Amino acid sequence: MQHSTNAKNTQNALMEITSRPAIVFTKGRGSWLYDSDGKAYLDFIQGWAVNCLGHSPAALVAAISDQAETLINASPAFFNQPMLDLAAALTGGAGLDQLFFANSGAEANEGAIKLARKWGQLHRNGAYEIITTDHAFHGRTLATMAASGKEGWDTMYAPSLSGFPKVPFGDLAAMAAAINPNTVAVMVEPIQGEAGVIDADDSYMLGLRALTEAQGILLIADEIQTGMGRTGKMFACQHTGITPDIMTLGKGIGGGVPLAALLAKQSVCCFAHGDQGGTFNGNPLMTAVGLAVWEELNKPGFLGHVVAVGDYLTKGLEALSAKHGLGKVRGRGLLQALDLKQPLGGAIVAAALDAGLILNAPRSDTLRFMPALNIAEAEVEQMLEMLDGVIAEMV
Repeated sequence: MQHSTNAKNTQNALMEITSRPAIVFTKGRGSWLYDSDGKAYLDFIQGWAVNCLGHSPAALVAAISDQAETLINASPAFFNQPMLDLAAALTGGAGLDQLFFANSGAEANEGAIKLARKWGQLHRNGAYEIITTDHAFHGRTLATMAASGKEGWDTMYAPSLSGFPKVPFGDLAAMAAAINPNTVAVMVEPIQGEAGVIDADDSYMLGLRALTEAQGILLIADEIQTGMGRTGKMFACQHTGITPDIMTLGKGIGGGVPLAALLAKQSVCCFAHGDQGGTFNGNPLMTAVGLAVWEELNKPGFLGHVVAVGDYLTKGLEALSAKHGLGKVRGRGLLQALDLKQPLGGAIVAAALDAGLILNAPRSDTLRFMPALNIAEAEVEQMLEMLDGVIAEMV
């Protein structure tokens, strides 16, 4: 108990960048978190789709321990074995050729922007514009904020980086009309996570691939939230069978540790020495964990479990919606959202937290569900019962 008091007294040492509850989490196991008072919470956020195997999974604990005893960091100027093994696994699995490791999804997307612009200098007469979509989220660096379609982000740290025209998500005709001689690429999330889990029709991704190929420009798939098994396929692009020119990965790739990656076709890989780098990128400790994640996700039946439990979650949310007069359920696999049809998201999240359930409201009228990919149906059922009780008090 004394530990809890001390921790709470030091909270003012952190910059105020978001409204955090006074809870201090001290332990996690699987789908559960425990605070400094010993209270248990069923976690349906998992670090915003980061802890794809839940909290402190045995495979990752072993990978961290074993690698820490062997080699933690050797400088990105040298090869290390986990770096090589994970790069080969990811590029092979994605059908792409080369990879650059990073520490966060925003850093991977920043690298994708740089790579596309460098390619445009070399192969498209200096073209530099990257068309993105309204309500997209690509990160919090200056470039990725400019690429994102969140309202107000173009003026928050003005002047904003130029070169990111926006079109409505899912509108192929608008995308085609926006392409001009300065266009080098289209950058899109297969499912817009931060916008409220907005999943375009499969024909949209197929159409984008055909359009970009016909126009001789690049297709960049931001799979930071949708990749690594989250939608029931290893990568969301695989639902349509397309291969982008550039793909970015983050969140689940490290299962909880800071790891991300920028993957590309050989024909696009045009960085010269010194164009790209990073002090911690590809370090053996993080890539060893990433390799352990990859091995777990590729075990027989794992992705089938994601599909099955995702279907179970969908049906449960639909029943809950029908009971309380709410809206549609959106998403795929274990990235789903419930339309509340009312601005109750924040209130439901707060009440659920008090009840021991961790949820997320990316919009005031939307709840988002991003549990561990290995979550049990019984835990989904427990979440639905807890959420039912919370909603019943509000609707």
